[in-house]
Amino acid sequence: MKKINLTIAASDYDHFRDFRNGEVQAQGIEPIWLQHEIHEIFSRFAAKREWDVSEMSFAKFTAQMAEHEKPEDRDVIALPVFASRVFRLSSLYVNPSKGIRTAADLKGKRVGLPEWAQTAAVYTRGWLEHEAGVPLTSIQWVQAGTEDAGRTEKVDLKLPDGINIIRESEKTLSDMIVRGELDAIMTATIPLPYQRRDPNIKRLFDDPTGEEVKYFQRTGVYPIMHIIAMRKAVLDEYPWAARNLYLAFLESKDRAMERIFEGGASRYPIPWLNDTVMKLRDLFKGDIYPYGLDANYTTLETFLRFCFEQGVAKRLLKPEDIFPAGINPQVKT
Repeated sequence: MKKINLTIAASDYDHFRDFRNGEVQAQGIEPIWLQHEIHEIFSRFAAKREWDVSEMSFAKFTAQMAEHEKPEDRDVIALPVFASRVFRLSSLYVNPSKGIRTAADLKGKRVGLPEWAQTAAVYTRGWLEHEAGVPLTSIQWVQAGTEDAGRTEKVDLKLPDGINIIRESEKTLSDMIVRGELDAIMTATIPLPYQRRDPNIKRLFDDPTGEEVKYFQRTGVYPIMHIIAMRKAVLDEYPWAARNLYLAFLESKDRAMERIFEGGASRYPIPWLNDTVMKLRDLFKGDIYPYGLDANYTTLETFLRFCFEQGVAKRLLKPEDIFPAGINPQVKT
């Protein structure tokens, strides 16, 4: 069987490493790996589909999928491979002078975010509304870059009634919260003033990890930030390619997990890593980084609903809508 060449653009993740360096093979596929800065990967694939397979913001992928009502009109599809997953209650920062002690205190406040359609912000707003009981319409939203001014939205939004967003093109979220022009911000990256221990910014939660664990135990939602997307034209020509890519990504991830679970002398220069991993394995019931549709159905369904409710996606998608049929079948051995 002659192999097909497929270009793959993604960040340098350890769970992709064995596939990228050739220790894991995708049957029938010769991958050509490309590495760029993450936002360049997103923007170039979202705008022009410059490569065959790409890491992509889950929110922006969802927005593009929802643009077309008929599946046959969509030119992109996802693999149930998750490049990045991060719990996001730690992404809420407040100015201590504003008297914000709990999430409920955000009602009526000015809250900044980098983009309404940022995946991290979608999850955090969903938590605010559904778990903390804070209507999104009760907040004055401000959009600006976290550290660099001039950041703009990348997708066409259909905002719900009552949502008001002020766009600040000349200021940054970090500067505005430190100066007290914003009461709070939500951002996927740790703001520089917080890293520098500026007294004018702190996290909303003193123990965000503890809150995130409780959220996971209560809801089963394990936030997915970045997915792997592929051009639908590849699938149309080579129907087997999606499944073979998925299996290679899965084997690469499983090998990465085995490296972490080896015990004894750790490969990674992180103290107490082995004990931490053991606790995480208990929390996630064995697989601390699951791929596939079934194991992630609750997370996928919740996120797609948040995207629709918040005007990131123009229609409500189901998890089955965004993956190729039969990508994750139950195979008896």
